[in-house]
Amino acid sequence: MTETIAFIGLGNMGGGMAANLARNGFTVRAFDLSDDALAKAEAAGAIRTGSAAEAVTGADAVVTMLPAGKHVEAVYTGEVFGAAKPGALFLDCSTIDVATARRVIAAAKAKGFQMADAPVSGGIAAASAGSLTFMVGGDDDTFAKAKPILSAMGKAVIHAGSDGNGQAAKICNNMLLGATMVATCEAFAMAEKIGLDAQTFYDISSVSSGQSWSMTSYCPVPGVGPQSPADNGYSGGFAVALMLKDLKLALEAAASVNASVPMGAQAESLYQLLANKGEAGQDFSSIIKLLS
Repeated sequence: MTETIAFIGLGNMGGGMAANLARNGFTVRAFDLSDDALAKAEAAGAIRTGSAAEAVTGADAVVTMLPAGKHVEAVYTGEVFGAAKPGALFLDCSTIDVATARRVIAAAKAKGFQMADAPVSGGIAAASAGSLTFMVGGDDDTFAKAKPILSAMGKAVIHAGSDGNGQAAKICNNMLLGATMVATCEAFAMAEKIGLDAQTFYDISSVSSGQSWSMTSYCPVPGVGPQSPADNGYSGGFAVALMLKDLKLALEAAASVNASVPMGAQAESLYQLLANKGEAGQDFSSIIKLLS
């Protein structure tokens, strides 16, 4: 069993993930640019370090959870590769573009390391609860070594295929989610204007052909369906800014392979409009405000 894990990136998601690794018996060497994030990680059982290079020194595995591809590439090439011990396993759980993920993994392999991309599905609450889903890109041996670590932070660890396929799965999934949420909100907004009660529409559609996860697990209408961010003023959950980031990554990937994604493109434009209205920090289900 891998004993010591360096965890770099202790934001809203990474902080909960690192805490779960510590809770499950791993020695966690943590680093973040934020002193507050480091203090929280230390309180959760992690060891505070002063740099990414210090965190990875002597670690059996490195887990990163960073904002974008440029940060991932800079951390690995600038600090991790030069400080990690031979044979260390690298797991990048950030959501980044496929091309950068594959480039960083290739660079890691060239230096004799094993690396997988392992982005997550699930929000802040799932990160804290250890109930994330991991989509993992990498060869069979790397996946086998990664699974025990990722299982300590999630409810499902799924092998998506070769290097970069975890990112591919993530952006395809979230493009579908973004478009489905828009359609769900359209339907509820139209039902209200026609005179159909939201709860009645939910009761019908949730057991009919219009059913979707956006409706039955994450209903965008307050007071309808299971508890969701809509019941808390659209705070918490998965921010509009993050959905917009994933949709932009999906459109970038689609353009690179000449894939037609008209619904994904329309969803991206609507979420961009919502962000421009100052709603970037709200949950992505708040798109219903734009459609009502």
